[in-house]
Amino acid sequence: MELFWKHKAFSELTTEELYRILQLRVNIFVNEQQCFYPELDDKDFHCSHLWAEIDHEIIVYARLVPPSFSYPEPSIGRIVTNPSFRGNHYGKSLVEKAIALTYEKHGQTAIQIGAQTYLKKFYGCFGFEQVSEEYLDFGIPHIDMIKP
Repeated sequence: MELFWKHKAFSELTTEELYRILQLRVNIFVNEQQCFYPELDDKDFHCSHLWAEIDHEIIVYARLVPPSFSYPEPSIGRIVTNPSFRGNHYGKSLVEKAIALTYEKHGQTAIQIGAQTYLKKFYGCFGFEQVSEEYLDFGIPHIDMIKP
């Protein structure tokens, strides 16, 4: 199956796209991970949104955050894979595209992420390095990582 990639500013999203993005994020981060946190954090307005679809179903998604909203550096967040499509390496393609788009917009700069600790090795494959001690973010172990 071929992925159809989309990348849009918040103001360019259709109501259906926004609904499907938020539905996937809530289904994974709130329901699946049992993490009750403020998913709607006002950052979405300032971010661009990257996702891939198959037959209008969102397979993977990431939010590209400009500098100074989450960290001094640009950031990639809300990285998620639809559970029905896990194990197909779509997440790897998503992170590669997110990094490339971040460089395209901000130049060859450092990128910082707040990663769930168990994903340290996954993000390490893209050159991200741990730069903080482990901390709890709404009860889930996280670390800060930077791709220099």
